[in-house]
Amino acid sequence: MKRRDFLVLSAAASLTPYALHAAEPLQYTPGAAEAAMDAGKIVLLDFWASWCSTCAAQERVLADLKAENPAYLENIVFFVVDWDKYGKGELSKSLKIPRRSTLVALKGREELGRIVAGTSKREIKALLDMAMAAA
Repeated sequence: MKRRDFLVLSAAASLTPYALHAAEPLQYTPGAAEAAMDAGKIVLLDFWASWCSTCAAQERVLADLKAENPAYLENIVFFVVDWDKYGKGELSKSLKIPRRSTLVALKGREELGRIVAGTSKREIKALLDMAMAAA
């Protein structure tokens, strides 16, 4: 293992316990979400862009759902993946992410479900509930 990889993974691992109780999603950096996935955590990846109106709508729905059900924050580690920075990165490629405004729920490295460009509260709640059921 290269020193740089070790440092990134160590930093990501040290942040993982705090992610479980974070009200705000963590900003993705290479290695952080991967460390949570490798630890077998339930992870929701939100592939987002600041200029994307669909992403903004998804963000509002996610905030409402987390406020309604704090158990989501206790059981799911939320990461926002900046599409402009990481849309062509390894994580996006490995998960075959087609575009921004994609939400992906995983348990470890196993994909549980995804929503592409969907903003329905019912649909997003179903994804979060599916993730919770896998916890």
